[in-house]
Amino acid sequence: MVLNASRFEDVWDKVLSRFERETDDKIIYNTYFLGSKIIGINEGVVTIVAPSRFACQMLNNRFFDKIVNYLRDITQTNFDCQIIDPESAENFSNLQIDNNMSQNEKVFVSNLNQRFTFENFVVGHSNRECYTAALSTAMDPGNFYNPLFMYGKSGLGKTHLLHAIGNFIKNKNNLTKVLYLTADDFFEDYIKTVKKEGTENLKDKYRGIDVLLLDDIQFLRAKNATQETFFNIFNLLVNSGKQIVITADKPPQELEKIETRLVGRFSSGLSVEIQALEFETALAILKKKVEAQDINRGLIDDDVLKYIAQNYSTDVRQLEGALNKLLFYAITYNKKDEIDMTTALETFKSFAKIRENTINFEKIKVTVAEYYNISINQLTSKIRQTNLTVPRHIAMYLCKTMLNAPYKKIGEEFGGKDHSTVISACEKVNRLLKENEEYVVVIEELKKLIKS
Repeated sequence: MVLNASRFEDVWDKVLSRFERETDDKIIYNTYFLGSKIIGINEGVVTIVAPSRFACQMLNNRFFDKIVNYLRDITQTNFDCQIIDPESAENFSNLQIDNNMSQNEKVFVSNLNQRFTFENFVVGHSNRECYTAALSTAMDPGNFYNPLFMYGKSGLGKTHLLHAIGNFIKNKNNLTKVLYLTADDFFEDYIKTVKKEGTENLKDKYRGIDVLLLDDIQFLRAKNATQETFFNIFNLLVNSGKQIVITADKPPQELEKIETRLVGRFSSGLSVEIQALEFETALAILKKKVEAQDINRGLIDDDVLKYIAQNYSTDVRQLEGALNKLLFYAITYNKKDEIDMTTALETFKSFAKIRENTINFEKIKVTVAEYYNISINQLTSKIRQTNLTVPRHIAMYLCKTMLNAPYKKIGEEFGGKDHSTVISACEKVNRLLKENEEYVVVIEELKKLIKS
């Protein structure tokens, strides 16, 4: 979208989120990054104010190149940066954006991840139909399948294909306005824009988009106004010959909390399923990932890759996690010149032992359920009884504080609840911890049980 002051706040939030994900030490992130913001954009230079003088020195000395690269990647614009301290920032009374830029020169943020392309997507029997439909759509957007609806379980490559469509179209014509969003992104954009500018302004934002790529539509909020606005935007784009591509975990007819008229629109184009990985595709993905990490193919026995493909092929993320564990173990403990089956079996045996003592969603849920003498099914159910809602809220709070898990993921673990429900639960427990000493005792006791 064309950037104004509020949109650049969104861009900087994305830069900070990437740093937070990729920085192991949260103290570094909280000290040097948290509180920084964009205060000026002029002649292709973005001015960022650091939270303190020392933070300014650290950001300039240690992180400047990363900041520039992240900013350019997210905006797809060749920006330069300057980072200043709060004292220098007093010269900037308000956010300064160069208003002399022509409409064509203004920045449009596609949110595309350039690492995901058709070239590096591994095609097999389980995903060939979805891949072919995605490529066909990218070759002739707005005319071939509209909308294209891709569905399947998490971790099978739907998001990869969404970005691949966008990158393919942008490579053909960089002026094409392609926008990638998750359903949560759309909801947040709806809240921000409608509150400040009204529904019509939100429609105007999307009116100029040529290709809309919407991920995880199943999480679109079950609010009448939100879905009605999206319905209108959907019709506006399709009727204008603009391309829409949507992903979900289920086919349109099985989506819950989505209005019937939206389901009808989703079904009016082409719906294709991306299926669970079969052995051959899982093995091909592993070989591709080994190549991508610039590892000598002779270093890992083929039997090892086949073992991983047979045992860890639920989805691509699980495959990648298993490969990373193997490489970590081999580098840290293995003294041999190659990774053979002996090393592989030792690796996954060792990690199995580690998992037994690792704090995870399952351990938190089991501990809380046993503490309150209820079942796991009751804990994750939709039943709103005090004897269930209290432990449910506490369990959600512990998942957030002990695992630092995303709200959306916590919601999935507790019966597919909306992430706003999880936020509300965590805020309620936080408030009660300040007001009620008994809650402090209970939380501390549960933490000890979970860690034991």
